[in-house]
Amino acid sequence: MSIHDPQAIHQSCLQLEFYLRTDVVLIARELLGKVLVTEFEGQRTAGRITETEAYRASDDRACHAYGNRRTARTEVMFGEAGHAYIYLCYGIHHLFNVVTAPEGQAHAVLIRAVEPLEGQEIMLARRKSKQSTGHNANIRLTTGPGALAQALGLSTDLSGQSLLAPDSPVWIEDRGMEVLADEIGVGPRIGVDYAGECAAWHWRFCLKNSPFVKKGGL
Repeated sequence: MSIHDPQAIHQSCLQLEFYLRTDVVLIARELLGKVLVTEFEGQRTAGRITETEAYRASDDRACHAYGNRRTARTEVMFGEAGHAYIYLCYGIHHLFNVVTAPEGQAHAVLIRAVEPLEGQEIMLARRKSKQSTGHNANIRLTTGPGALAQALGLSTDLSGQSLLAPDSPVWIEDRGMEVLADEIGVGPRIGVDYAGECAAWHWRFCLKNSPFVKKGGL
């Protein structure tokens, strides 16, 4: 793996204090506009986060760690904030989450969509997609959590990876984009009908004017 420049990354990389906060809903909102970056074998890809969902243990039935349930899969959620939690959905889709809050609380934010900024050709190759043109070109390339993970090269092999380590292949940057309250769409999370009353919680956030937002499902 080609190690990126730690000095350059740490100037804009989100720090531990951002992830350590206990309000996972607020963190999910504030991740909008931030930039998710990966670098593998010198191939860098990056996308502006356009859609997120918050999940909170122990009272959120939609959360994998509901009731503080600890399994081999969810153990990383109980660990340090600022780490990746990546799980396999339907045996196909790798879904990328960010662990938040102090150890033992098992809160996380699912990144549902990004707007491609860097390495679009790499993303196209990973997604086996053809280049298209027009105003809405390649919107499906990184909309939906499974699509964005594939495009950015994220898989369950990276679950537990620190987003803060200087040699990490995945991190999140603040590039100074200001997101105003009236630019944020809020609604219930997608695909959690099994969660009873928790399914109605408005814990899904998106950039309202961005075409890079999944309308429903994966």
